[in-house]
This record gives sequence, C-alpha cells and structure tokens, in this order.
Amino acid sequence: MVEKVENRHHALGLSDEKVLEMYETMLLARRIDERMWLLNRAGKIPFVISCQGQEAAQVGAAFALDKEKDYVFPYYRDMGVVLTFGMTARELMLSGFAKAEDPNSGGRQMPGHFGQKKNRIVTGSSPVTTQVPHAVGVALAGKMERKDLVTFVTFGEGSSNQGDFHEGANFAGVHKLPVIFMCENNKYAISVPIEKQLACEKVSDRAIGYGMPGITVDGNDPLEVYKAVKEAADNGRQGKGPTLVETVSYRLTPHSSDDDDRSYRAPDEVAKAKTLDPIITFGAYLKETAILNDNLEKEINDRVMKLVNDATDYAENAPYAAPEEALKYVYGDL
Repeated sequence: MVEKVENRHHALGLSDEKVLEMYETMLLARRIDERMWLLNRAGKIPFVISCQGQEAAQVGAAFALDKEKDYVFPYYRDMGVVLTFGMTARELMLSGFAKAEDPNSGGRQMPGHFGQKKNRIVTGSSPVTTQVPHAVGVALAGKMERKDLVTFVTFGEGSSNQGDFHEGANFAGVHKLPVIFMCENNKYAISVPIEKQLACEKVSDRAIGYGMPGITVDGNDPLEVYKAVKEAADNGRQGKGPTLVETVSYRLTPHSSDDDDRSYRAPDEVAKAKTLDPIITFGAYLKETAILNDNLEKEINDRVMKLVNDATDYAENAPYAAPEEALKYVYGDL
C-alpha cells in the first residue's frame, strides 16, 4: 500500500479531480505528438514540431487562466496550451494532415500555427516572436475597454533575443498591461545552447529592465508553473501590470522532424533529461499522493489512446481543400 504524502495541489486550490485532468491533458499532448512523429516517418504527414518535454509547463500554465475571459497567443510547440483551451485531438490531427477541416487555417499553414476564435486562441505566424506584440495589443485593447482579461503569450528562450519580445515587454511594462510573458526555456534555439544565447544567467533577469517582476520556475513541475502563472494573472487583473515567467525544461526531441539533434548534443545529455520527463514525474507525484493507481492509470491511457486513434483515422480519411480555394482567407475578397 502506498503511503499518502502531502498534497501540494490542495495548497494551490486544486482538487484531486483537477490535477488528474491536468495529467490526462499532458498525456494526450504527448501521445498526439508521438503519433505525429510516426505518421511523419511513414510519409503520411509532412512536418512535426514537438512539445515533448514541455507539456507540464504548457498545461500547468493554461490551467491557471480563465478560459472564458483570457486570450492565449501560443507558439508552435504549445499543444498542451491549446488542448487545455478547447482544441481537440481530431482538430490537431487535421492540422497535421493539412486537411480542409483544419480549424487553424484550413490546411494552408504548417502544423503549430494554432488559431481558433471560439476558444480564444489567437493565430500565430511563422516568423518567431511575432505573437508577443499581438498579445500586448490585445491587452491594451482590454484595458482601454475595461475588460476583465489577461493575455498569455509563450515563446522559446531563443525568441527572447528578438526585437518583438523586447518591444512588446517594454510597451507592456510602461503601460502596466495585463500580459503574462512565458518563456519556455528548453535549453536550445534549434542547435544553439542557452549559454551561447544569453549574457545574463536567466531569461527572467531581463524583466527588471521593463519594470515587471520576473520569475524562473521548474518547467517539469506543472504545479509550480500553475502557481507562478496564477499569481501573474491575479496581478494583471488587479492592474499591477505584466509578469515574465521563465519555465526551465528540456526539449526531448529534435527541434523538428527536419532536424538531426545528434550533430549538436550528446545522447547522454538527452538520456539524462528523460529521467526528469514531466509525464513520469507528475504521474509519480499523483501515485505518491494516492490519487492515481494502476487501474486508473490504465483507464486514462486507454481513453487517451482511443482519442488519438480516432483522431488519426478521421483526419487521414478527411478531404483536402480544393486547389481553387488555396487563396481563400489569405487575401481580401477575391
């Protein structure tokens, strides 16, 4: 019999049911991602840009937001964020196959270009970091219209070196806008390690220059991320301005399906990082607190795999967009 240990999530106001939901969402993101890699290697979908290793940060943060009020501006790895905000496994798989029913772009953009108006997921673009000024703009509009909302924008640590980040952070800091900037630091900007990207020790060190609090947390711990983002959201709603949250994790896969990470990082480094895999460590926490047991774990796994299998079958057999509609929604009324 497992001895029950302290429930950290209760101190955060999270029920046992809620943390199981977090775990299942993390697992669903992982299993969709793994299936997409298999489909890519089988030549059935063209491209994968992975979330593996970052699910805890994404789901922990998204659960701290209000899905009825807040807007999310995800970057291309944020499958955990968009699943939490209401996108389905089927919709993500339709995007992977570039089918007509893809809700993000009707199959017109690469996977990872998330956008769904009904779920307050604001569309992104291929150039990295362009979502940051957009999040700041929506926060400004919300403040001007006196709406109770915060905007949540994510990006990698490489993106924190781009002008879009600095301009957006400066504007949000000056005008005390309700923006949460979350840097998902996975240690590599494609092949460039963190120590060759930053002169400061942490991405969060940059916050002071923009007059906002900055915090670095363990990105493998969804509860720690939840706590940081919840506090940032509360501060934003109270008119205290923006926050920079840095979640430190590790990218468990190559940068994308077109990348060979063996050329710039050692297999031992990746193997060591996998021992801290958030799917494993959060599952272990749930077992230690006697919330998760073997039977329930199997039930969750079976439910998740059915969603993934059904989504794959549907998307693979769904129709492609008609060639004559290639420019629909791209330009003005033609």
